[in-house]
Amino acid sequence: MAFFKRSHMRTLSAELVTPPDTPTGTSRRGFLAAACACCALPAFHSALAVTPGAGRPLHLKLDAAAQALEARMIGWRRDIHQNPELGNQETRTAGLVASHLRSLGYEVREQVAVTGVVATLRGGAGDGPVVALRADMDALPVAEEVDLPFASTARAQWGGVEVPVMHACGHDCHTAILMAVAEVLAAHRSELKGTVKLLFQPAEENLPAGEIGGAKRMLAEGAYSDPKPDVVFGLHMVSGLPVGTLGYCPGPAHASADEFRIVVNGRQTHGARPWTGVDPIVIGAQIITALQTIQSRQVNVDQPSVLTIGQFHGGARNNIIPDRAEMNGTLRTYDEARRAYMQRRVTEIAETIAKGMDGSATVHWERNGYPVTVNNPELTERMLPSLARVAGGDGLRMSPRSMAGDDFAYFAQDVPGLYFWVGIAPPGVDPASVPVNHSPRFRVDEAGMLLGLRASLHLVADFTRSGTIG
Repeated sequence: MAFFKRSHMRTLSAELVTPPDTPTGTSRRGFLAAACACCALPAFHSALAVTPGAGRPLHLKLDAAAQALEARMIGWRRDIHQNPELGNQETRTAGLVASHLRSLGYEVREQVAVTGVVATLRGGAGDGPVVALRADMDALPVAEEVDLPFASTARAQWGGVEVPVMHACGHDCHTAILMAVAEVLAAHRSELKGTVKLLFQPAEENLPAGEIGGAKRMLAEGAYSDPKPDVVFGLHMVSGLPVGTLGYCPGPAHASADEFRIVVNGRQTHGARPWTGVDPIVIGAQIITALQTIQSRQVNVDQPSVLTIGQFHGGARNNIIPDRAEMNGTLRTYDEARRAYMQRRVTEIAETIAKGMDGSATVHWERNGYPVTVNNPELTERMLPSLARVAGGDGLRMSPRSMAGDDFAYFAQDVPGLYFWVGIAPPGVDPASVPVNHSPRFRVDEAGMLLGLRASLHLVADFTRSGTIG
């Protein structure tokens, strides 16, 4: 694919570190051999010739501690999965997190952006950079259809409506992994340089009625203050990668995500006498058709973007032309200039078409949209050997950009960020056949969690140069 640039097809010489009592290149559950993964991996994921970074004794200690903690980490994940909470409602989850962190000696701040938790651990091995790690805690309004002993039956209020609740995107795993990271780092505090800041974030899946929350609100409420991080790392479990693999994408990795609403006003009349009114449904149909020409005729196709109308409401009877119709849609781009341009053109096209057809239209862009999630290229290149050391063999894969949005983007705007993906599709199964994130049948192969834990620990150790002399 043209997406994979030659500059990233390189070899970085060093040695591979494997966990204690683990055959080289393989392991039990969490350290699955890459050999079984490559057959199931879609062709658009490219295995790279990145040699693992040189290992140090501290890496072995962190791996051993991670492996010893795996069962407890999975237990935390299952408990959170069975008790999911929607955005800004994560009081139980946040309480579990805060209590755990305090018991480990972290400086803990609660109720950041309603239910967020920020925790700080200062290393005991000398000065060094400040590294932030983020985990999102919220679930989705989805009814679980997976037969698990810890399946969710929870219900909650969302936008004034009672809905089922499920961790259908892996945030339960993210929270449990970062809780485990916190415990391992606290146990090795004497060997840790610099400072670690943990960000347990609410409301990544956004909030109803355009409410501002999540990462943007956490930053506004001082999540990055005292001290401000030098870099931020985050991870996400994905069904599109087999368990035992890690994925990454330098530069734009997740698209921006904006929701908009178009209200068309006409003039109500009898359906048998349309000439006596102004039909907002016909106006809306013309607007929808014209909006598709923005992508096909007005922007460079070398840069992908998506404009989708997902809802169209108008009228109450077959023989009444209503006075109003409403459309809702989403815009996804990989470039902030493209994002601003398309937002402007949507508004201009809708207003102009409506006026030309003797009606009117107003376009409302929700304030809680997400910008593009950009992986800092220099930071990504610097940390690739760390990810390769953990993934082993061909377990590190360059993945295509995702049109899904993620408000990790805000954290990565303030400081250089790296957001990577952890495979959770079962071994030997084509990931394309596995239910995707946000599906009611979304299922996590928990063996992938250990890889996410080890990757997070190695990134911290390597960026802070912990376990080195000088």
